[in-house]
Amino acid sequence: MTSKLKLSVGSYSDKGIKEENQDSLGHFIPENLNLLTGKGAAFALADGVSSSAEAKQASQACITGFMDDYFSTPDSWSVKKSGGKVLTAINNWLFSQSNQFHSVDRGLASTFCGLVIKSTTAHLFHVGDSRIYLFRDNNLEQLTTDHRIHMPGEQEYLGRAMGIDYRLDIDYKSLPVEVGDVFLISTDGVHDYLADKKILEAFKSGGHDLSQLCEKLGAQSLENGSLDNISCLAIKITELPSQDRDEAYSQLTKLPFPPELYEGVSLDGYRVTRELHASSTSQLYLAVDTETDEKVVLKTPSVNFEDDPAYLERFQMEEWIGRRIDSPHVIRTIEQTRPRRFLYYVMEYIEGKTLEQWMADQTAPDLTVIRNIVSQAVSGLRAFHRLDMLHQDIKPGNIMITTEGLVKIVDFGSTKIAGMADISTPIERKELLGTKHYTAPEYLIDGVGTTQSDLFALGCVTYEMITGKLPYGKAIANAETQATFNKLKYVPISRHVSNIPTWIDRALQKAVEIEPINRYERMSELESDLRKPNPDFLTETSRPLLERNPIAFWKFISVLLFIANLILLYLLSR
Repeated sequence: MTSKLKLSVGSYSDKGIKEENQDSLGHFIPENLNLLTGKGAAFALADGVSSSAEAKQASQACITGFMDDYFSTPDSWSVKKSGGKVLTAINNWLFSQSNQFHSVDRGLASTFCGLVIKSTTAHLFHVGDSRIYLFRDNNLEQLTTDHRIHMPGEQEYLGRAMGIDYRLDIDYKSLPVEVGDVFLISTDGVHDYLADKKILEAFKSGGHDLSQLCEKLGAQSLENGSLDNISCLAIKITELPSQDRDEAYSQLTKLPFPPELYEGVSLDGYRVTRELHASSTSQLYLAVDTETDEKVVLKTPSVNFEDDPAYLERFQMEEWIGRRIDSPHVIRTIEQTRPRRFLYYVMEYIEGKTLEQWMADQTAPDLTVIRNIVSQAVSGLRAFHRLDMLHQDIKPGNIMITTEGLVKIVDFGSTKIAGMADISTPIERKELLGTKHYTAPEYLIDGVGTTQSDLFALGCVTYEMITGKLPYGKAIANAETQATFNKLKYVPISRHVSNIPTWIDRALQKAVEIEPINRYERMSELESDLRKPNPDFLTETSRPLLERNPIAFWKFISVLLFIANLILLYLLSR
C-alpha cells in the first residue's frame, strides 16, 4: 500500500532573561499531497544577532521569507537550488536594509538553520551558530558546524550570518532519513549551556512528546545560567513515503495505449492527417483539432515498451517538462482541455525542417546565419537550465528551424530534472544519454552532467554547421574512459574550411574541451565570442603554425627542404 511522508513537530521559544525574544521559528507541512511530494516539508529557526537593534526583524524576515518563497520555487528545481536561491535573496534584502541605516548597530543580521524533508531525504541549510542535531538509535549527532571565529585570549566572534555581507556562504548537506529519526534545531541560548550528553539524556528519558522535550531543554538551559533567548524545534519522522513496483506500474498505466492511428481516425477530438515520424520508441502524427482547426502533433508511446515502467514514466515526464517550459525557442506542449482516454500528448506543429536537414542543404557556411541559429538555441537551452533541467540530447536532429527562421529545441526524452531526482521511486531509472557524437565526456566517465554538458553538445553542433564534420572526428564515439578521451585531439576548423577567423575556431575549441572546467561557464560567453573576437583568442603564438595555418606551414616546410637540397647539391659538387 502506498504511504506518504508523515511528521510530528514540537517547539519552544522564550525570551529567557532578556527583555525581548529575538529568535524566530516556523514550519510548514503541506496538506496537498502533490506539494508535499514535490517540495517536501520545511522547518527553520533563526536567531537575530543581538548586537543589532533590528535583530528581531532580521530573524522574522529569514523565517517568513524562507517559508513563503521556498514553496513558490519551480517544482523542477532541486531542494538545494530552491533553498540556496531563496536564502541568497533574503540575504541580499537584509544587507540592503542594513546599508540604509549606515550603522553596524542598526543592521539586520541573523543566524539561520533550515531543514527540508522531501521524500526520504533531509536537506540542511546552515549559516551562523545555531545547530541541527540528529537523534537516531539512541545516539545524538551534531550535523552542523558553528561558524565562530576563535581569537586567542579574546571572546568568540560570529564568523557568518545572514545580512552581514552581500556574499552568502551557505553550508548545505543532505542525508537519507529513517522512520523514528528526530531532528533538533536549537539556538546557542540552548546548546551553549547544555552539553550534548545532557541533550541526549533528555531524548532518552522523554522524547515522545516533542513539545515537552523542547520545553524541558529550554528550562534546563535557563537553570544552567543561559543569558540568551531560548528556542528549539524538534521534528520526528513517523512514516516515510513508499510505493511498490506494482503500485507504481498501476499508476503509470491508468490510461491505455492508443489504438492504431492512420489518416482520418479521430482521437479525443483530434483528427489524424498523416504519420510524421516513427521510431522504436514513439510515433508522431500530424492532426487537426476539430474544435479550433489548429494543426497539432500527437506523440504516442511505442507498444514495444508497454510493460516497461521506466519508459512509461519517462514518456509521461516529457509532457510534464513541456508544460513547464515557456520559451519561443522550445517546442510548445499543448494543455488538453478535453478528457483524455488514451496515453499520448499534444505539441504544436512546426512547419520547417530539422537542423540536420538544413545542414544537408548548405553548400558553404554563412557565419551570420549560424550565429543567429546558435543564439536562438542558447535561449532555448537557458529555458531548461533556469528550471534546473538538462536537455542532454542536443544534436542537429533535435533542433527545428521554422519557415520564418525561428529555432526551436525539441524532444525531451533524455531531459534530466533535478527536482525529480530528489524523490525516491521503486522504478529503476536509467540515465538516457544523447547521441554519442555529441555527448559530453563526463556522462560516460562518471555519469554526472551539468549545464556545461549541454554547452559541449551545442559546441559540437556549431562546429558541424561550419565544417560538416565533428571537432574530434568519429573517434569520440568509441571513447569511454578518461584515458581514451585524453588522447583525443581537437581538429582545427582550418583543416576543413579556410575562410573562418581563427578566433571563432578558438571559441569553439573552448566550448568542446574534454574537461568541463576548461569550457565556458555560461553559454552567453560562447554566444558573445562567436560574434566578436575575444582578445585572449587573438594571440596566436600559443598555437602551433600547423594548427593555425596548415597551408602556410607546409609552404614553409617546402621552402626549407628546397634550400636544404640546394645546399646538399652544392656540397656534393665540391
